[in-house]
Order: sequence, then C-alpha cells, then structure tokens
Amino acid sequence: MQISHSKTDNQIYLITPGEYLIQDCYARSVSLLKKNSTPTGVIACTRSKKAVNRSYASIFGRDAAICSLGMIASKEKELIQCAKISLLTLAQYQAPNGQIPKYVKPELQEVDFWYSGCIDATLWWLIAVNFFDRFFPEEQFTEQLHISIDRALNWLFCQEHQGMFLLQQNEASDWADIMPRSGFVLYTNALWYYIKRLYKVPTTGKTRYYFKTIFFPFDKAVPEHRRVRILTHYIKNNIKRSDFYLSFVNFSFWGEEIDVFGNILSALFGLAYASKASRIVNTMLHLGIHQPYPIRVIHKPIQQKSLLWRPYMERHKQNLPYQYHNGGIWPFVSGFWIMLLAKLGKKELAWKELERFAEANKVNNWEFNEWFHGKTGKPMGMTGQSWNAAMFILAFHTLQDNIRLP
Repeated sequence: MQISHSKTDNQIYLITPGEYLIQDCYARSVSLLKKNSTPTGVIACTRSKKAVNRSYASIFGRDAAICSLGMIASKEKELIQCAKISLLTLAQYQAPNGQIPKYVKPELQEVDFWYSGCIDATLWWLIAVNFFDRFFPEEQFTEQLHISIDRALNWLFCQEHQGMFLLQQNEASDWADIMPRSGFVLYTNALWYYIKRLYKVPTTGKTRYYFKTIFFPFDKAVPEHRRVRILTHYIKNNIKRSDFYLSFVNFSFWGEEIDVFGNILSALFGLAYASKASRIVNTMLHLGIHQPYPIRVIHKPIQQKSLLWRPYMERHKQNLPYQYHNGGIWPFVSGFWIMLLAKLGKKELAWKELERFAEANKVNNWEFNEWFHGKTGKPMGMTGQSWNAAMFILAFHTLQDNIRLP
C-alpha cells in the first residue's frame, strides 16, 4: 500500500481513513521510539514516576531486542543507532555465565535477572544481533560480538535437555513472568529452534523433531526416545486432539490454555508445515482471538480453581482471567500475527489487522497501552510502550517492503 495524497496528470490520489490511520500510527511510532531512546539504549516505555518505580524505564533484554527489529527495519538512522547501542549495552552487562539480563539500569549500574531467571532475554538478544548483521553486513556486528554470542549460546546449551534438545526452564521465567509454565515451554523452544537455524547449530533438526513430538503428541509415529514415548503416551491418553501446540510440557502435567503467542511464533519460524500453520491461523480467527483488538495471548485463561493456578498470579490483582498474560490483549504480539498472515499469503487480512493494531495504539489519544482486558478491551498497564511502536513498524515493512525474518 503506497500512501500518497497528490495530484498528477489530472489524477487525484486520496488515502482512505484506514490508510491515514496507518500513516499516522507509523509517524507516531517513530516519534515514540525516539522519545524512549536514551544514550545507552531504548527503554521499555515512556519515562514517568510510575514507570520508574516499576523499573519500566529500564533497558529490558527482551523488550529492547524486540524493539531493535522494528527500529532496524524503519531505516531511520537515529533508531538504527539506538538499536545497535541497546544490543551493545546488553552485551556489556551480560553475566559471566553468558546470560543476558532481564533488564539493566546503566545509570545505576543495576542488573536484574528476575526471581526465577529470565531465559528469553538471551534468546531475543541473539535474534536481534543476527537481524542487525543481516541488514548491515558491512559493520560485521556478529564478528564484533562473537565472544558474547558464544557465551550466550553456551549458556542456552546448558539449559538444554541432552536427550530431547529442548530448553528447560522454571515457572514464571520468560516474558509471561507470572504464568506457571515450566519444563519444556512452547514459546521458549520456538525461539530456540529459530536461533539454531540462524546460527547453523548442528542439532537443529533434532530440536525440530522433539518440538513437534512433545508439543503436538498426536502423530501416529512412535518416538524412539523412551522418555519421550512414555511422556507423549500419557498426554495422548488424557487430552483431546487439538489444532494447537501445547503451551508447555512437564512431568505428568502440561498446558492446554492455548498459548496464542507461542503458536504464532511456532508457525512463523517454520516449525509447523504450511498446512498446519494455516489451520492454526484459521482456528484462531474462528475463536476470535483478534477481537476486540489484536491479539489475545491466551484463549482459555487459567481459572482460580485450576490445578495450574498459582497464588502469585493474583499479585497486584494482575493475572486474573483475561488479564495481563492470562488472556489479556497485547498489541505488540499482533506484529508477529501480521507477519504470519503475510507469510501465509493473507495480505489483505494482514493490512486490516495492521489497521486494527493502529486502532489499539490510538486508544486514549495515542497512549500505546501495554495491554488490554481480553474481553472488555479496557486499556491497562503502562503507556508509551516501545515494543508496540517497534512491532507496528516491522509489521508495516513486512507488508510494504516484503521484509521477512529469515
């Protein structure tokens, strides 16, 4: 969609209201990212007293890395430079064992690794470093950071099960940091498979095989690995077949809440064949996970009577059903949703979803809210979210310029 408003050769080119909204949101997204850029990197959201008190005005490993993807794609020199600085700052504060922090506050020399660890900050950092290198090979960014990259990969290999080649983690130790997923987690291992592809790790094929076997244990093939065979047999005997991957698998328990984000990433990164990816998307559309805004990150929230419910989910009354990570709407995730729609050839729908992404960012006079209630659509959380802006930019360039994650 080329946006223009001019008169040439007696032809008038008018932009539709939807195109104007997208154009407006794009400009505001660039402006917000510039506002949230600091000399040491991009902070998670616009600085305010509340944001500072809750440590949101910090450089988060996962947030800054995800933001870097859109900032790099923007072609804005100031944003590209801030993306680069963000990744360098995170490398500077990398732990001796190779882990990238949950967040850093360079001005205070403060480094945080969360309560139970933060596994995905390292994953997203590796993805963003590779993305920068692909756009600007002349800078030899991966060469510059090769020691930090090797250490980060080594730390992740230390979290990997040596028979199943999937990462293992504690509860509440990824982006959904007050959710009870543990053991083998869908979202995390979709990222791990993608990183193995990017960095040409020899065991990539084994990770893909065990990913599909464990998170979708419905195929007829019998796994060779004894532990996997027993694990999947137990699951199949206790649940109905679904179009979706399980959100996590642990010893004798697992997640059936439908992790929308994890399923999107699995399809986007090529873990699902095109036919399965299409079924996932079509079922999501049927379930209305993109309403009232894109996109609700859990379809069936964990209820307080569930065996998976944890007391910490009531912290700040935040993770109740259809709130926060437990079924809330997270606009930044819709950027990945739109990229998946584009990958599957659903371009027209992708543009419509980009427009609705813009509508979400526009709420309350362009607050760029962190999340919305999954049923009512009430805006919640911090305002001025950097990754909302960055993922809008990346989604736009995916549709406009055919940018793809490799």
